[in-house]
Amino acid sequence: MPANKKYLSTPFQRFLKITAGFIGGYFVMITFHLLLTRLFENKHVIITATFTGYILWAILLLLAFLAKNGWKIWGIYLLLSILFYLPFLYQ
Repeated sequence: MPANKKYLSTPFQRFLKITAGFIGGYFVMITFHLLLTRLFENKHVIITATFTGYILWAILLLLAFLAKNGWKIWGIYLLLSILFYLPFLYQ
């Protein structure tokens, strides 16, 4: 039984969700761990990031596919990346 067409997204929205999940999720994960280096000691964050980085990236990838609009998830991921990177930029 095929899926109902009203629940499927357009190919461009699908592309936006895929790129937001892979690229945007990766940027959010990296900038989040950079923020943690400002709060905690670097060696502890690096050890933690080896485990939590992949888990956080996978969760952000799944959240991108749950969103209805690819542009909205891209905006959220870019905003989070900028917010996480600002304290690292301005010490």
